[in-house]
Amino acid sequence: YNKMVVVGKDEFQLQLVDTAGQDEYTVLPHSFIIGIHGYVLVYSVTSLRSFQVVKTLHKKLHESRGKTRMPVVLEGNKADLALQSREVRTDEGKKLAESWGAIFLESSAKESQVTMGIFMKLIEEIDRVDNSYGRSTSCHLM
Repeated sequence: YNKMVVVGKDEFQLQLVDTAGQDEYTVLPHSFIIGIHGYVLVYSVTSLRSFQVVKTLHKKLHESRGKTRMPVVLEGNKADLALQSREVRTDEGKKLAESWGAIFLESSAKESQVTMGIFMKLIEEIDRVDNSYGRSTSCHLM
């Protein structure tokens, strides 16, 4: 998916890659690593397995990129569902994001909570980590 986002006077062309349904071993072709400025890693708060997958993906991205820091937003989705259906607590997501130096959000795609804010947060994080805001207006996100 392609999406244009305007931040202040700057336009950013975002390329979004939805990897839902793929496991951590098939989701990372070389093209998903080279030239990518930032990542939104999403798990379902109702699936401990998906939480484990984002941990593995982050580790692989970190190893492949060869950088100590990379712009990442960790998002727990399906936050609208009942507390008893949760397999991943909010504090677990926060703790993981903190260990990565990443931004943490919970959202509900169903209720369109936070959705656009995720991309704004990632652009801010790219600027903070890479100090590149304003130099490149074409960001590639996964």
